[in-house]
Amino acid sequence: MANDEYDVSSAIPDISPLLVVLIGDSGVGKSNLLSRFTRNEFNLDSKSTIGVEFATRSIQVDSKTIKAQIWDTAGQERYRAITSAYYRGAVGALLVYDISKHQTYENVTRWLKELRDHADANIVIMLVGNKSDLRHLRAVPTEEAKSFASENHLSFIETSALDASNVELAFQNILTEIYRIVSSKALDSGDGAQASIGTGPSIALSKPADDSAEKSGKCC
Repeated sequence: MANDEYDVSSAIPDISPLLVVLIGDSGVGKSNLLSRFTRNEFNLDSKSTIGVEFATRSIQVDSKTIKAQIWDTAGQERYRAITSAYYRGAVGALLVYDISKHQTYENVTRWLKELRDHADANIVIMLVGNKSDLRHLRAVPTEEAKSFASENHLSFIETSALDASNVELAFQNILTEIYRIVSSKALDSGDGAQASIGTGPSIALSKPADDSAEKSGKCC
């Protein structure tokens, strides 16, 4: 960079952590998407989330280190009142369905309505068709999901937490989009990014395990 050029990134205030929620039916693989992204782990015996669990990881976006705090919400109806409270502080959401179970895709409409009823109007949403490794059991055509995403102004990707396909890309894409939107608003406002970002629920974080997958915990 030439000496007379202005580094815009230096004017952007600290906007970490970015709170992102994983939502969708129970059993679609939300917990394994979280563990694959934050710890590069997959658990075949993963049990349904009770209430809310979270993990934190830092990534590089536009030469900045951005901390993402990702909340895995329970898909069961009985936890809905608990999990919906976490939507209000979120700046992003991954709406997950199982490509091998059409009912989980049909329920995306209800999840999307609930999210938009409770979350900030400017929340960034990505539709995620998980379990893409189950090609022989596919029940949701890719083009059908793409069309739904386009009609509802969502980004779209298919992933496999089992073989790690597109998991990193999904999180990188949504976090990059969020960061650029929030950074732009922060620069426009001139008074920091807090007015543009929900603060989320109060939590206690454990000590870091390592630099990339820093913190994890549970609620309820």
